[in-house]
Amino acid sequence: MFTAPDLSYMAFAPIIIVLLAGAIGVLVEAIVRDAATRRAAQLTLTLVATLGALIVAAVQWATTTEAGVVAQAGFFVMDKQALAWQCMLLVFAALGALLFAARTRAGEEAFTPLGSAAPGSPEEAEALRRKLEVTEVFPLLLFAVGGMMTFASTTDYLALFVALEVFSLPLYIMVALARRKRLLSEEGALKYFLLGAFSSAIYLFGVALLYGAAATTSYAGVLGAILASPGDLALFVPGAILVLVGILFKLGAVPFHTWSPDAYQAAPTPVTAFMAAATKAAAAAALVRIVFSSLYPLEWELSWMIWTVAIVTMVVGTVVALVQTDIKRMLAYSSVAHAGFILVAFAGFSPEALSAVPFYLLTYGLATIGAFAVITQVREKADDGTVGGEATRLGQWAGLGRRDPLLAGAMALFLLSFAGIPLTAGFIGKFQVFAAAIDGGGWPLVLVAVLASAAAAFFYVRLIVLMFLTDVPEDQQEAVEVDYHPYTRVVVWITVIATVFLGVMPVWALQAASDAGVLLTGL
Repeated sequence: MFTAPDLSYMAFAPIIIVLLAGAIGVLVEAIVRDAATRRAAQLTLTLVATLGALIVAAVQWATTTEAGVVAQAGFFVMDKQALAWQCMLLVFAALGALLFAARTRAGEEAFTPLGSAAPGSPEEAEALRRKLEVTEVFPLLLFAVGGMMTFASTTDYLALFVALEVFSLPLYIMVALARRKRLLSEEGALKYFLLGAFSSAIYLFGVALLYGAAATTSYAGVLGAILASPGDLALFVPGAILVLVGILFKLGAVPFHTWSPDAYQAAPTPVTAFMAAATKAAAAAALVRIVFSSLYPLEWELSWMIWTVAIVTMVVGTVVALVQTDIKRMLAYSSVAHAGFILVAFAGFSPEALSAVPFYLLTYGLATIGAFAVITQVREKADDGTVGGEATRLGQWAGLGRRDPLLAGAMALFLLSFAGIPLTAGFIGKFQVFAAAIDGGGWPLVLVAVLASAAAAFFYVRLIVLMFLTDVPEDQQEAVEVDYHPYTRVVVWITVIATVFLGVMPVWALQAASDAGVLLTGL
């Protein structure tokens, strides 16, 4: 006999707002025929939904006196940890939506006019002539965010898989929609999709093993089964390893990172900005909850994996980033190194990671969105004076400090934050995750992380030197132009202010992260 689930719709309110807005956005695509009107409607709907959901989540945070509430027994909770991640993801989504809507001064957007048309085909030429626009990226963004928010609050392995697919499928599509370099964009999307499918299969295999051992897929049920039979872990350990592999793929950790450079480089840069910040945050949210709600008793069995992956990820991400000549690809490998820094917090499974990881992802995500927003504004300029695609080769950034000192200064700030330089948000974030690792007895891992951070500073400083201390070759004086849109500048300055504020006065954010360091269920 079927029993209707007992749902707390108020607890689900932020997720419902976002997903409902995504469904309305699909109707807008079908009803509104004028491209300009449709684009304005979609942007307005997306911003209203994300900011409205952010306000609701903030009110829930302020009115929650205990750790949180159970949204659906055995499947979803809405505790302060989940609300912290949801607020973060909604901020990233609002900033991403502004980048999605930005254009060049010539009116060119980042997305292809017709995603279904083959690159270079007559259909694509006709779509360009008719000035068609792919405004469905806005509901795709909302569905992705809704899936990520669910991902952060689920307490069941199968529900986590559903949320994983909900936010992954829109990302696969958006990566393939670049206006320029269409073949590269589609190739990157295909690699992302195929590797994502493999990782999902590995994750499900792990869930099957856990279910075979525990006869349940809930986090609490698996935790109870492990505690009830500590001497019989023949299925629990391989199941837990395979589940973690599926999550580490989304985090971009080595050796599950191979999709990151291709997808980051090939995707429309606004999609790269959103994906780089939000996907990592969602993956880290799921990893925190799985570790501390379900797999905590397996600390001894899983520590070797966490340590090994963290060290290899930091080393590979840093070393390969050193030799990159494309700035988007350099930041992609930088994100791989940052995945290693995130894993450092899990050394010893210290409860301090519950507050350190959200704060780190907030600082990293804001700097990442700001950096990619800057990239969208530095563009190649043809001999006839027309502005072309983004100038992503490092050599093209020489002398940017003279062309636009404020924009170059903003980029320098983001790079310094990535490097963890004091008085930036990145320094406080790294200090928090390193402190969590030391609290768990992982000081050797912190030592490796500090050395990797020092080495990584080289390729960040190299770009700063290019922008401010390198002369532009005489024949390249007019080859690059700064082309901006007000929406893009808003994103840049919001992220600049946040990066400085979180670096200079982080007390309120650290206190909020500390309040979020409690799970409603788990140890």
